[in-house]
Amino acid sequence: MLGLPDHVRTCLFDLDGVLTRTAKVHAAAWKEMFDDYLRQRAGREGAPFVPFDAVQDYDEYVDGRPREDGVRTFLASRGIELPEGGPDDPPETETVNGLGTRKNDLVLRRVREEGVEAYEGSVAFVRAARDAGLRRAVVSSSANCRDVLVAAGIEDLFEERIDGVVVREQRLRGKPAPDTYLAAARLLGAEPGDAAVFEDALAGVEAGRAGRFGLVVGVDRTGQAAELRRHGADVVVTDLAELMESP
Repeated sequence: MLGLPDHVRTCLFDLDGVLTRTAKVHAAAWKEMFDDYLRQRAGREGAPFVPFDAVQDYDEYVDGRPREDGVRTFLASRGIELPEGGPDDPPETETVNGLGTRKNDLVLRRVREEGVEAYEGSVAFVRAARDAGLRRAVVSSSANCRDVLVAAGIEDLFEERIDGVVVREQRLRGKPAPDTYLAAARLLGAEPGDAAVFEDALAGVEAGRAGRFGLVVGVDRTGQAAELRRHGADVVVTDLAELMESP
């Protein structure tokens, strides 16, 4: 009833865009932060202001990556290199960590103001996986993962969580490296070949492919099915409920 191969006994879910409707919140926060910084920088240098594209730039450089990696990767695409700074840098600091903090503050503000909504199809799928005895973990680059799960009312559906806090503590490489998904599989006592990865980000499906997982499911919320397949998805759906409808 889950539309998964029989050997798959473990499910590893990305958070934003797969379980919760927070990908747009993140994209908007990234755009607000980068546009503000790029506008200030252009003003200082007398250069034209080229805004952050909340679709193309977000998908290519930011989506699914740890916060600092997203800052670093996008700025590199514009030929900008900043000092790393440290995790305690305040949001006004012109460092990779400072810009990351500024973006995180914007996300938290939007979550407080707008709340968090879970995708009904995803929640139904996770519940069905639980009832079928499959192991379940959330794998997210967000340091706010637990807060989002709690706000959406779905924290209790998952046995383990690998998030931005764990990534920093254990010094795991972020997506598209497979480290976070491999760490989640280990926590659940699963071999990668017996686990399925569920991702909406291009970097995330790359991570699933790189980790040689048994199945990589791309979740297409934005009309990028072909790109998800090209980056490593074995199957692409627009909602996880579609898997339960498969023959």
